[in-house]
Amino acid sequence: MPGAAENAAALQRLDEITRRLRAECPWDREQDERTVVPHTVEEAYELADAAHSRDDAKLLDELGDVLFQVHFLALLLEERGAGDLAAVADHCRAKLVRRHPHVFGDVRADDAATVLRNWDEIKREEPGRGGGVFSDVPETLPSTLYARKLLRRAAAAGRDWSDEDAVARLREEVARAATVVSERADRDQLFGAIGNVLLAAVALARELQVDPELALRAAADRFRAGVEPSATA
Repeated sequence: MPGAAENAAALQRLDEITRRLRAECPWDREQDERTVVPHTVEEAYELADAAHSRDDAKLLDELGDVLFQVHFLALLLEERGAGDLAAVADHCRAKLVRRHPHVFGDVRADDAATVLRNWDEIKREEPGRGGGVFSDVPETLPSTLYARKLLRRAAAAGRDWSDEDAVARLREEVARAATVVSERADRDQLFGAIGNVLLAAVALARELQVDPELALRAAADRFRAGVEPSATA
């Protein structure tokens, strides 16, 4: 296994390549963080797909693509004197230490749920967070991930969307949606009913520790393969 020196040397080589591309490639020279981030998001989804498929070779490849995105965006910060890769790494390290007091301090956390609750409480109290339950939850997240993050934040603050069993709540919302459909309700009522079903499904996914975005995508892929097997061959 590579040691610290080998890892540092490999990262240095990637940093050198990133700087050369920024200096010599016409496309890379034109980019800023707003034009690069869509590619970062795309690479993150491809990384998630590789992890979900348990394809180690693809995972290694996609991790590299995400790592390059980090190097490139950090270089953009450096160019305008707002930070650099070292500052990014140090900020990340300090944040991890601060949010893991059960590892680096004297707080006790015997299960993952406690770790997440402490994480959210610490995050909420950090400078610039606003202190609100939903502060800094990006509205640009995919809807399933946005809903899951809101549900998690609410639970950490003791304001769960529902105290009922998640399976029972999903059944209840499906039954309500069926009633709305049978009564030929207007579009707004249908819209609200379907939204509540989806929110309940995300709540169940969160309780079962299933990523709703990846689960839905996998189900869609199975549907696609069933309709048109050659499309996924």
